[in-house]
Parts: sequence; structure tokens; C-alpha cells
Amino acid sequence: MKQIVILTFVACLGVSPAIAQEEVAPESQDGFSLMEEGARMLMRGLMTEMEPAITDLREGLEEMGPAFTEFAQSVGPAFAEMLDQVDDFRNYDAPEFLPNGDIVIRRKPDAPAWQPDPETGDVEL
Repeated sequence: MKQIVILTFVACLGVSPAIAQEEVAPESQDGFSLMEEGARMLMRGLMTEMEPAITDLREGLEEMGPAFTEFAQSVGPAFAEMLDQVDDFRNYDAPEFLPNGDIVIRRKPDAPAWQPDPETGDVEL
């Protein structure tokens, strides 16, 4: 990727003297118009190089769309329920993975006492 950017930049620099030697209308003789044109050429080159990768990414996302939707529908309610039981993630240590496959998330000792939502009642953990 760096090689492509470097080659595009060098190509733009090679074209700049030819552009600078052309007769230009008085209103576009300032340096900004040349810089703008160089930036446009650079961006066009980058977009041309990136187009196949972007197309592949779009196709991959379209393929995964139905599977992701199904995953969100099945996991979404459980995730929302878990968020109701957790007050603030900063009050918990990083998860520990036990040898038997269990995952333990401990509350930090200096965390404030947890108060359950009065509407849902006390949650047994």
C-alpha cells in the first residue's frame, strides 16, 4: 500500500512542472489551485487503487448481513438483560477464564455498593 501511495505521489510531482508551465487564466495562477488539482489527482489515484478492495468488502458485508441480523436477534435480548444487571463496567475487573471454561467477572473491591433498579427489583447474582 505504501508503494502505491509513493508511486502516486511521485507521479503527481512529475506532472506538476508540466502544469506549472502551461498558461493559466489569471484567477487560477495562485498556488492553491495547483495544490487542489494535485490533491484531486492523488485522491483519484487512491480511489482507483482501493476500488477492488472496497467492492470485495461490500460483497462480504452483504453476505454476512442475514447472519448478523439473526445473531443480533438471538443475542440482543440477553445482552440487554445483562446490561440491566451491570451498573458501570469500570467497576469490574477484566474477565478471568477458568480452566473448566467458566468466565468470571469480579467486581473491583473499591467499587461503590451496587444498588439495583427499584423497578426490576433485586437481582440474584
